[in-house]
Amino acid sequence: MAQKTFKALVITETPEKRYLREVKEKSLSDLPPGDVLVKVAYSSLNYKDALSAIGNKGVTKQYPHTPGIDAAGVVEESQSPEFKPGDEVIVTSYDLGMNTPGGFGQYIRVPAGWVVKRPDGLTLRESMIYGTAGFTAALSVFRLLGAGVTADQGKILVSGATGGVGSVAVAILAKEGFAVTAVSGRPENKDYLLGIGAREMISAEEATDTSGKPLLKSLWAGSVDTVGGPILATTIKSTNYGGVVTCCGNAASPDLPLNVFPFILRGVTLIGIDSQNCPMEMRRKVWHRIAGDWKLPHLEKLASETDLAGLSEQIDLMLKRQHRGRTIVRLPD
Repeated sequence: MAQKTFKALVITETPEKRYLREVKEKSLSDLPPGDVLVKVAYSSLNYKDALSAIGNKGVTKQYPHTPGIDAAGVVEESQSPEFKPGDEVIVTSYDLGMNTPGGFGQYIRVPAGWVVKRPDGLTLRESMIYGTAGFTAALSVFRLLGAGVTADQGKILVSGATGGVGSVAVAILAKEGFAVTAVSGRPENKDYLLGIGAREMISAEEATDTSGKPLLKSLWAGSVDTVGGPILATTIKSTNYGGVVTCCGNAASPDLPLNVFPFILRGVTLIGIDSQNCPMEMRRKVWHRIAGDWKLPHLEKLASETDLAGLSEQIDLMLKRQHRGRTIVRLPD
């Protein structure tokens, strides 16, 4: 009997070390072994996917490859008692889309330990407006609140605020009643950021100290940092006594030009956010918060939609840092 085929965006490495993006026909036999076969309805575009699409070997080691670190769809086959055909599920993080064929294909096959049942309150499409970026933002807020940060303590800074993580973080924090200051390098993004809940926007230059001082004027009760580097260092030096900063990205730099004074003189706490290997118990808790009291009333303001044919163009925009909010990918029926 002939194997079922499906469409997928495939990245191919040429002998000249160029990386071609093409929508191709694949077979279910091309997928790796796994407990659960999922027919993907929606995926979403993340920066890690863009890196995989240009041959970043720190993300994807072998090509040809199908990126897509997010997927939401319906279980078609299952060898796990936790899932049955027809279940609507979400798969994000772990190795999906990195070295395991990802959500930019109509089918994925993955271990059961990677799969979360779609929580009540979210559609499959809505879950991908959040995706890994939204989950990372929600996990950052979850950790901030867990560390005791409250809205009456002062302003919260969100860097990289027009990106996927930053946009969702701004919106969730605003929903929780926080006064959010959003950082963006592009003035034209101000209306967008105010529209999703920010109280004010400052430029990347305003958020970056060049004086070299070990401590700066206290400004922030906390922060969700998505970019790392000098902005993160400046934020930490500007955080109030006992404040909390979360960090989840290194788009600006993996280096942190900083001394210990904010930690030993102001008691600032720095919390690293890892969504890729987040324990399943916490993962479920965060997804249920997303589907419940953190479900955003203006979710569609964060989202644009494309299909496999239009995905390459969106990848280029992300690589040029001209991408805004969340791009969901609709897979063919």
